[in-house]
Amino acid sequence: MSGFLFTPDPATISLVVAMAVVAFLLVWFSLTMAASESAVSRVTRANLNNLILEIQTDDGLTAFMRMKRIERVHRVQGLIADRFSTAGSCAFFRIACNVLDGVLVACMAVLCGAPLWLALAVGVVFAIVVAVISVLVRPRSAGASKPVDIMLRHARVISAAVFLTPFATVGGREKSRRRARGSDPSDDEALEAIAHEQGRAAIDRLVESNDFDPEVSEMLRNVLTLSDTLTREIMVPRTDMICIGRDSSLQDLLQLCTRSGFSRIPVIGSDADDLRGIAYLKDAVRATAFNPAASDRTVESVCRQPLLVPESKPVDDLFHVMQRSRQHAAVVIDEYGGIAGLVTIEDTIEQIVGELEDEHDRTQHAEPERVGDRRWRLPARTPIADLEELFEVDIDEDDVDTVYGLLTKLLGNVPIVGSSAVTRGLRLTAVDSAGRRKKVSTILVEPDTGAATASETTADDAPTTSTTSKDHE
Repeated sequence: MSGFLFTPDPATISLVVAMAVVAFLLVWFSLTMAASESAVSRVTRANLNNLILEIQTDDGLTAFMRMKRIERVHRVQGLIADRFSTAGSCAFFRIACNVLDGVLVACMAVLCGAPLWLALAVGVVFAIVVAVISVLVRPRSAGASKPVDIMLRHARVISAAVFLTPFATVGGREKSRRRARGSDPSDDEALEAIAHEQGRAAIDRLVESNDFDPEVSEMLRNVLTLSDTLTREIMVPRTDMICIGRDSSLQDLLQLCTRSGFSRIPVIGSDADDLRGIAYLKDAVRATAFNPAASDRTVESVCRQPLLVPESKPVDDLFHVMQRSRQHAAVVIDEYGGIAGLVTIEDTIEQIVGELEDEHDRTQHAEPERVGDRRWRLPARTPIADLEELFEVDIDEDDVDTVYGLLTKLLGNVPIVGSSAVTRGLRLTAVDSAGRRKKVSTILVEPDTGAATASETTADDAPTTSTTSKDHE
C-alpha cells in the first residue's frame, strides 16, 4: 500500500474536484442525450399539432406564455423534420460523453497516485457503467413514455447538439433519401400505425379482463381510428343536400326548415357549386319574430360565411378545426374546388359514440304497411319490383332500384316530407323521415285519380338540393 500513498496539495485537489464536476456534468449530458435519442423517434407531427391546438385554446395562459410555448413546439417540429439527423447527433454526444467520462476518471486516478494500469481499468469500468445506464435504465424508459415532454424540455440542448454535428445531418439526409426512393411509409405514418396497434392491444386486454364496459371499449377503438377516417367518408354527399336559392325569402327559409327538420341550409346561386353561404334558422327567426315585414327579405341577407374543408381531411383534424372555429357545419370541397357535400360536428361525434337520435327522430319501418284500399306505406328502400307487384303495374325505370330513388328521379331533387309526384297512375308522397339527417323513410303510394300526365310534382317542393344538422340549443 506504500506505493499508492498520495500526498495531496491544494492545486492537485482543486484539479481533481474540477474534473469530478466536469465528469458529473458529462454523465448528466449523456443521460439527456440518451433520453432525447429515444424520444425523437417517437414524436409525430400529429402530436405536436394537437399540442399547438391545446396551447392556443388554453385560456389560462397569457399571450406571452402562449407565444413562448408555441415557439418551443416549433423548435421541436424542426428537430423531428429530419429525425435521423437529430437521433444521430444525440447518439454521437452520448457516446462521446461516455468516452470522456472514462478518460476523466482515469486522469483523476493518476492524479491521486494510482498506477497507470489501475487508472485505465477504473476509467474503462466507469465508462461502461455510464453507457449501460444511459442505454438500459431510466432515460430510455422516460423517452418512450413521455417523448413530447422530453423533447420540449431539452429542445435547446438538442438543437445545439445538432448544430455542432453537421456530419450527422449529412448521414441523416442520405438515409431519408433512401427511404423516400423506396415504398416504405413515412416515419410519422409508421409511428402512428405502431401507436394505434399498441392502443388497440391495450384496449383488448382491458376488455378481456372485464375492467371496461364493452360500449366504452368500442368508443376507445373508434377514437383510435379517427385519424384513418377521411371527411368524404362521413359527409352528406352533394346529391343528398337540401339547399335554398339566394333570392328566396325568409318565409321560404322558415317553411323549408320546418318541413325538412334542419336548422342550417346552404344558400346557393345558379347551381350547387355557386355557394353563397349558410342560412341559420335562428337568424331567420330573430329577423322575423318581431318584424313580420322582414319575411319578404331575401335569404342572402342573413346567410353567414361557410367553413370550407377539403374532403381528404382526417376526421380528428376536422373535429379540432370545427371546435376551434366554433362552427357546427362545414361545406366539403373536392380536389377541383367543387362542392362535394356537407358535414356537421355531430357527424364527427357519431364516429365515436355511434348514431345520435333525439325525441323527434323516428325509426324506419321495415315492411310495407297497408293503410287503406290500394293505399300502402312503403319504406324508402322498398325495391321497385315490390311496388310493381303490389299495384300490378309495369314501371320501366332501369336507372333506379328503390321507391325513394324513383321519387327522387321524378322530382329532380332530394325529396322532403310533403314532396309528391305521379307516375303510371300512382301518386308517391313522402310522408315521414327518420334519423338525425331527416332523410325520407316512408313513402305513401296510392292511385292518382286525377292524373293527367305521366309525371308531375307539387308546387311546394324544396327549391333545390342538401342536408344540414339540427340545433337544439
